[in-house]
Amino acid sequence: MRTNGLDAYFFVRFLRMITKILLPIWFFSWVILMPVNSVNTRAGSGDGLDRFTFGNIEPTKQKRYAAHLILVYFFTAWILYNIRQEMKAFVLKRQQFLVSPAHAKTTQANTLLVTGIPAKYLSTEALYNTFNDLPGGVKKIWINRNLKELPDIYDRRLAACNKLESAETSLLKTAAKLRLAAIKKAQKGGNAADLEAAQSLDVVSVPRDQRPQHRLGWIPFVGKKVDTIEWCRSEIRACSDLLTEGRTVIENDGLGVRDRSDDPIDKDSIEGETDEEASTGHKNKQGHKSYPPVNSAFITFHNQIAAHLAKQSLTHHEPYRMIAFVGVVSNVYGLCASTSWLAWLCKLPKVVVGIIAGILPPVLLAVLMMLLPIILRLFARFEGVPKYNGLELSLMTRFFMFLVVHSFFIVTLSSGIIKALPDLINNPTSVPSLLAENLPGASTFFLTYIVLQGLSVVAASFLQVVPLIIYYVKLFVLGSTPRSVHGIKFGLGSVNWGTTFPNVTLLVVITLGYSIISPIINGLACATFFGFYMVYKYLFLWVYDQPSTSDTGGLFFPKAIQHVFVGLYVQQICLAALFFLARNENRNPSAVPEGALMVVLIILTAGFHAIINNSYGPLLKSLPLSIKDRTWGNQPAAAPAPSTDNKNQVAVLEKSVLGKDEGGTSSQPPQPTQAVDDVSFAHPAVSRPQRTVWLPKDTLGIAEEEERACKDAGIDASCDHAHMDEKGKVNISGGPPDESNEEE
Repeated sequence: MRTNGLDAYFFVRFLRMITKILLPIWFFSWVILMPVNSVNTRAGSGDGLDRFTFGNIEPTKQKRYAAHLILVYFFTAWILYNIRQEMKAFVLKRQQFLVSPAHAKTTQANTLLVTGIPAKYLSTEALYNTFNDLPGGVKKIWINRNLKELPDIYDRRLAACNKLESAETSLLKTAAKLRLAAIKKAQKGGNAADLEAAQSLDVVSVPRDQRPQHRLGWIPFVGKKVDTIEWCRSEIRACSDLLTEGRTVIENDGLGVRDRSDDPIDKDSIEGETDEEASTGHKNKQGHKSYPPVNSAFITFHNQIAAHLAKQSLTHHEPYRMIAFVGVVSNVYGLCASTSWLAWLCKLPKVVVGIIAGILPPVLLAVLMMLLPIILRLFARFEGVPKYNGLELSLMTRFFMFLVVHSFFIVTLSSGIIKALPDLINNPTSVPSLLAENLPGASTFFLTYIVLQGLSVVAASFLQVVPLIIYYVKLFVLGSTPRSVHGIKFGLGSVNWGTTFPNVTLLVVITLGYSIISPIINGLACATFFGFYMVYKYLFLWVYDQPSTSDTGGLFFPKAIQHVFVGLYVQQICLAALFFLARNENRNPSAVPEGALMVVLIILTAGFHAIINNSYGPLLKSLPLSIKDRTWGNQPAAAPAPSTDNKNQVAVLEKSVLGKDEGGTSSQPPQPTQAVDDVSFAHPAVSRPQRTVWLPKDTLGIAEEEERACKDAGIDASCDHAHMDEKGKVNISGGPPDESNEEE
């Protein structure tokens, strides 16, 4: 949790929960259901793994369905019990995290994003008056703006800094190669004096034609050729001047970042403003450059509880104003025979038609699966989700729905129906009994799927062979500058929760859906999830580094719990359908009471689901007032020690987060002493300084000269923590200078 945040912690905890759930289900289903399904009974083919499924029970022995009914009730009760315990632990852990000093004192924990702000409220003073009545009042307001050309200029400067670092490093490597060439030439000449002079050479002059150069313009090999180092310095200086000019305009228009700690509000000045002036922050003048505000703002509060109250407050009084194609391609032979305008396909060589029908469909399907998360993220953007972690939460729901329909329902129905299709054609009156026998047979595919996931993912994640190879290839090919070497050596991977969680919860749905119908899946799934638990625990401790800016505080976990309920509903609906479809030797319904009891179980599960959502839903995102004295900025000077028999949530929070000393008195976190970060929620184009140009210190002293030349041109540069050996190889001993300065 301290290493990678609550999202990673609750992902690992979810895997542990599923393993814990499946362990007794595995034992009892194998001990009870597998003999019930296989001993002295045979229906249909009953070969291989199908003999252990629900459909292998003969029509004359359907009293055995009582075992399935009893176990599904017990298994459901066990799963619901674990869900309740885990949701209780989730809410407690999340609240502990939110009020912990490490998180609560950050600007992010005390800041609210407000969107859809009307024009008359789109000023610092209006927003201050609206939200300042909350406990502690407003600390600072960032009004978001239409920055027009400034982000592009910032990107230009960043690209020029990257290009300058690469060019400067290339210059140093060229100098090192020239020195080595002089030494080799002296060695071949055999003159000791020349060799000694070459080895003691401290200054190497790189000819003008060997300095880094490039052509201007977008068309390759066309355009004016310029010296890269000189051009980059000029570009950085020009971009910095443009950014400074834009920032000056923003600071002078009255809507910029302002600290409201001690600034009194002049209400008279607000009353004299027109709506247009209030929305733009200054009186418009002809030719006066401006960056108008957009209808959103970040508001930072003195007290953490004020941000949570603002989130739950009503701030307005008016209402707010490809897969089918892949299947067609795979049936290219039928297309060319039945469709006249595609008849030319049949005339192609058999090899070409075989490639179109055999290779092209899986390739297209793989491309579709790669593009789907990107498309779903775009849908979330179009929906108006303003934050990245909000996009991932939306993607998790959408991607899971797609996987359940595409990878579970379609495979299950198609496998069972296609297997029973010949008998259905010959004997249409036997539809219920044939489906009851053949639908469980689709479990064989999912058995192999779960085993493949368990073996391939766990083994590949532990071995890390491919990342190791990629690391050395990138270091050899791309490790040219100190910054690129640092990124390759110290840049750790991360997980996209919007796609990782749905792939895992899909396995949960498959397992629960077939846990009674094909109990052999329980043992394989339990082993798979235990492997996932071990491997992801290892990865999040030693391999992955999740960015704190994208952490949601564990909000993916309750969504995953909703997916578990989907698995329960799938299990119960399928089992109820199979009970109602069951027929005895006389072709009469034989398990109607079992089916009716399954309907009762579905209703009970839905009721428990509603209780869980109503009980824990309001506690998922916001802190309750009952623990406001533990939030940042609300701690009293001295708090009485809680009673030893007080088991409520506040006492648990006090003990686990704030801690107790030996006398039993709660230790309060220190009060904030520093001002709010002036650039926390400002766009980099209006807040960030020029990134330091990072050069490697060489043995010839050229890097120091280049550093001085950059500084003389008004460009920040440094040779700290990076060096280049005599052969031109770059290595580092620390992080980039600009990152080190930010940490200090």
